[in-house]
Amino acid sequence: MASVCGAPSPGGALGSQAPAWYHRDLSRAAAEELLARAGRDGSFLVRDSESVAGAFALCVLYQKHVHTYRILPDGEDFLAVQTSQGVPVRRFQTLGELIGLYAQPNQGLVCALLLPVEGEREPDPPDDRDASDVEDEKPPLPPRSGSTSISVPAGPSSPLPAPETPTTPAAESTPNGLSTVSHEYLKGSYGLDLEAVRGGASNLPHLTRTLVTSCRRLHSEVDKVLSGLEILSKVFDQQSSPMVTRLLQQQSLPQTGEQELESLVLKLSVLKDFLSGIQKKALKALQDMSSTAPPAPLQPSIRKAKTIPVQAFEVKLDVTLGDLTKIGKSQKFTLSVDVEGGRLVLLRRQRDSQEDWTTFTHDRIRQLIKSQRVQNKLGVVFEKEKDRTQRKDFIFVSARKREAFCQLLQLMKNKHSKQDEPDMISVFIGTWNMGSVPPPKNVTSWFTSKGLGKALDEVTVTIPHDIYVFGTQENSVGDREWLDLLRGGLKELTDLDYRPIAMQSLWNIKVAVLVKPEHENRISHVSTSSVKTGIANTLGNKGAVGVSFMFNGTSFGFVNCHLTSGNEKTTRRNQNYLDILRLLSLGDRQLSAFDISLRFTHLFWFGDLNYRLDMDIQEILNYISRREFEPLLRVDQLNLEREKHKVFLRFSEEEISFPPTYRYERGSRDTYAWHKQKPTGVRTNVPSWCDRILWKSYPETHIICNSYGCTDDIVTSDHSPVFGTFEVGVTSQFISKKGLSKTSDQAYIEFESIEAIVKTASRTKFFIEFYSTCLEEYKKSFENDAQSSDNINFLKVQWSSRQLPTLKPILADIEYLQDQHLLLTVKSMDGYESYGECVVALKSMIGSTAQQFLTFLSHRGEETGNIRGSMKVRVPTERLGTRERLYEWISIDKDDTGAKSKAPSVLRGSQEHRSGSRKPTSTEASCPLSKLFEEPEKPPPTGRPPAPPRAVPREESLNPRLKSEGTPEQEGVAAPPPKNSFNNPAYYVLEGVPHQLLPLEPTSFARAPIPPASSRLPTPLP
Repeated sequence: MASVCGAPSPGGALGSQAPAWYHRDLSRAAAEELLARAGRDGSFLVRDSESVAGAFALCVLYQKHVHTYRILPDGEDFLAVQTSQGVPVRRFQTLGELIGLYAQPNQGLVCALLLPVEGEREPDPPDDRDASDVEDEKPPLPPRSGSTSISVPAGPSSPLPAPETPTTPAAESTPNGLSTVSHEYLKGSYGLDLEAVRGGASNLPHLTRTLVTSCRRLHSEVDKVLSGLEILSKVFDQQSSPMVTRLLQQQSLPQTGEQELESLVLKLSVLKDFLSGIQKKALKALQDMSSTAPPAPLQPSIRKAKTIPVQAFEVKLDVTLGDLTKIGKSQKFTLSVDVEGGRLVLLRRQRDSQEDWTTFTHDRIRQLIKSQRVQNKLGVVFEKEKDRTQRKDFIFVSARKREAFCQLLQLMKNKHSKQDEPDMISVFIGTWNMGSVPPPKNVTSWFTSKGLGKALDEVTVTIPHDIYVFGTQENSVGDREWLDLLRGGLKELTDLDYRPIAMQSLWNIKVAVLVKPEHENRISHVSTSSVKTGIANTLGNKGAVGVSFMFNGTSFGFVNCHLTSGNEKTTRRNQNYLDILRLLSLGDRQLSAFDISLRFTHLFWFGDLNYRLDMDIQEILNYISRREFEPLLRVDQLNLEREKHKVFLRFSEEEISFPPTYRYERGSRDTYAWHKQKPTGVRTNVPSWCDRILWKSYPETHIICNSYGCTDDIVTSDHSPVFGTFEVGVTSQFISKKGLSKTSDQAYIEFESIEAIVKTASRTKFFIEFYSTCLEEYKKSFENDAQSSDNINFLKVQWSSRQLPTLKPILADIEYLQDQHLLLTVKSMDGYESYGECVVALKSMIGSTAQQFLTFLSHRGEETGNIRGSMKVRVPTERLGTRERLYEWISIDKDDTGAKSKAPSVLRGSQEHRSGSRKPTSTEASCPLSKLFEEPEKPPPTGRPPAPPRAVPREESLNPRLKSEGTPEQEGVAAPPPKNSFNNPAYYVLEGVPHQLLPLEPTSFARAPIPPASSRLPTPLP
């Protein structure tokens, strides 16, 4: 027991050397895993509490269940185990003393603390040098300011942020930099003044000397300001101020200390009066000028944005052979899009050189219907007469041309919309490891998404995006200079003065956000943060910087990171990600119970993630030379770790169709510099997709990735810049057209029941907390009224309607509520710690009858269970009015057999949380997750993996490439779920737990399944 009782614990609760059983910021789930491996009653460990700062959690294993006790500090920093009311409290000075007492039997715990459980040590070497990059020496020195943040307040006249003044060690502790002289006075001269006062002195010579020394710099600064103001004053009234002239003349005369202070006070007084008087003089002078001189034409402060020229697309009309025989005319058309004029012209070419054209204004183009089967086919629904429409299907030259046409039409609709606020914006994300060298003069290809991979069509590259976000690593350019470079490049490209919203730096990791001038006043709640993950998590050569803000009613988060390098450092990179996820402080502080992956409507995570390819170098080079990226993606470490649910849980990434962006020979994009001679031998750095862009959005929101690629003409670094562009749905700061809600107009969110399966060996009681921007404050349920377990590692907990609160949204309009989401966190009654969080969209829950939801629970980046329930959102009849959003204007036609039939309706209730340009069909939307409860299919005789269940939009299976080519998809209504299926852990995709309904782990690569965060079930709860 010496290891238990004799644990060192100086310095408060813990000492400089923490005891082996103390695991600091270990997660609850990881603590339970360690205790389960120990497997003996009385095994214990202590970790930091996840619910109370400065508190601890004592975890004890007894009869295969983990019992958690909270250890709280009191006002005198004594520690005590939290007890029920009326039970005497035992207080301890250190954790070692507390553990020593409870190691004895019969002390009130479930059992005595017998076996301390130590943590697992990672075998990585202590040096975290960037061995795979250019430098082999120590990490580069940070900027003088270490981590900087520039946040520009919203407003039409927001000035550029001023550069930060480098601080010296003497000035770090106080904002005015005078800590040294103040400290010296209080330490030494203070006593001399005290003795002088005791001797009858009426002045304090040493304090005077200190003040004169401190204010000497202020003297010269005030003199400079007064000189400049005197010149400005002469411009308006042709007279000098005698007081200012006299004060400036005195500055060269010798003065005593007291005279210097008196002179400074006088100067400040004059300066105050001078500032007030000069405004009145200037106003009077300008008024006199305006009354005598003719008005001069006002010069515009900024140039207008470049107009978008009319764009023409060559297409063919898609008709059957019979229709073509009847028509007897050429089916070649030219579609001309006039964005500025709001017109679409259909021009038909005739054989006799005559032309036949029809013009449709923007309001007569009712819908665009993309064919999913034929990627370059598009249906356009026109309004011919009142309440009558006509659909024409066109075949474009390529899928890229079709996408460019759709983007132009959406831009035209948005430009001529009668709505005051936008429904949809475009976002540019760029990430580039600059290799510690200045950028070239021309980086236009990066700004315009030109290069390799899924790039924008030349027709749309010049259309300005609403938001530009630039993330850089190893950026040696100063913050102000870098911001000027970005703004200048965008100005030259778009003729717009983009406004810097925020910039955050951590050493040479930077993120900058710029928006169109018209959006500046739509931005609010700007927040910045940074996290160090370098050596011992104290150096900022690796880490992350982040920016978050609200765009009207939609929250955005952006994270730029530079993770640990080295082919073999996958585990360290995973831990970097988890540390950033937990420690980056962004977004609404009221959502501190949730990590940043659930705090934002849309979260973008990008940077030099440094994940490598696990393959022989020659094989990699051969595949790249043949442009065969599929085999390489199968061994991409990031994809493999995502498959295992180790990192980026439920994030999305667009398909990669560009070569690895690292490690090129500088000055060329033809050669990879994969080997390097070092004193210890040859170091191999295999070409890899280190630079990535991922995102995670709330369910039933709109986001489409229009481009994802890299440049091929920027060669200053060994990394190529990567770009991604996104079409993102946004909501307005809603103002009800019905006026203020009456009591009778109240909407209600009502729950019939909720069930959760939590991955835990604990058997405590639980409650749920509900958060949403549509609620005035968060609400709590009562503790669950039923729970059971068929597996020692899983617990099923249930709440009936009696235990669940009725939530009252602050607004009752359906147009407002369909954009809202509920955040849920399942917490324990013993330690008030979260066992899982999730988000549920209200959009599909609106109606008079209860709808069902099923979603995943996660905590600290790890999947921890599932939760399902039955709920409804009741909206008053007079508040049911809604409108079509711009992004609902385009739909997907999965089955082209009905091309000539009525156009499919807009999928309002569909799951629009997706990537790519694919939109869910009505079939998918109506039956998303129910087949999770079907009996598993038998494997096909070919030996291929069984077909996975039909699930949700886009992620129908692990990957389309893994589908059995000859396996037909199931159609029709799903079979009823097997009895007690929900309580069977095998039905949930959790790490280390088999899932009967998904294929076995394939030997070939597949991007991890990413089910939606929330889905609608067609069958009622049992």
